[in-house]
Amino acid sequence: MRLALLGASGRIGSHVLSWALTSGHEVTVLARNPGSLAGNPGLQAGSAGLTVIEGGATDASAVAEAVAGADAVLSALGPRGAKTPALLATAARAIVAAMDKAGTRRLIDVSAAGAFIQGDPDTSAVIKFILPRVLAKPFADVREMEAVIAASDLDWTLVRATRLVDTAGTGHYRVRPDFPPIGGGKIARPDVAHFMAAALSDGSWMRARPAMAY
Repeated sequence: MRLALLGASGRIGSHVLSWALTSGHEVTVLARNPGSLAGNPGLQAGSAGLTVIEGGATDASAVAEAVAGADAVLSALGPRGAKTPALLATAARAIVAAMDKAGTRRLIDVSAAGAFIQGDPDTSAVIKFILPRVLAKPFADVREMEAVIAASDLDWTLVRATRLVDTAGTGHYRVRPDFPPIGGGKIARPDVAHFMAAALSDGSWMRARPAMAY
């Protein structure tokens, strides 16, 4: 399969890239700094399966170049706060436009469960009061990103991760539509990548918002 990947140098995207390369997929990566990919364990020097395009996710022309010819697009971008306050929403618009132009339909994009906590019937009132205020700007970006993608006619999956941790992946986690599984508050980054790979491989969670946690 020919894949376009955004956020490949990040702590989720690096695992997605490693999986894609070791699984034999052809991967086109969009990276602001191509040198940041050098340490990826799935990367082999001179790999015929990898194409790297230098550019940012908010550059519509660079995104279009990366997406052209892809069978599916995976985005592991995360919010960057004050440095790029509307990164996710801007990138989402570029991705949707690029996919429409290329005729590519499958999109799997990392989102954040916390941005939608106000609607979760199983979260305490205290958490609902505190968390949205602490992370107001990045959560607003996440919600706008989801709105842009959900308004498209793509075959999208928005992976709502809970609190991300840098522990080893287990391959065992719980998934619930829209809101985190009851009692679940965290997920390891490798397991988010694992879920993205599984959703792509088996075509599951189309036009859905699965939330992940242990």
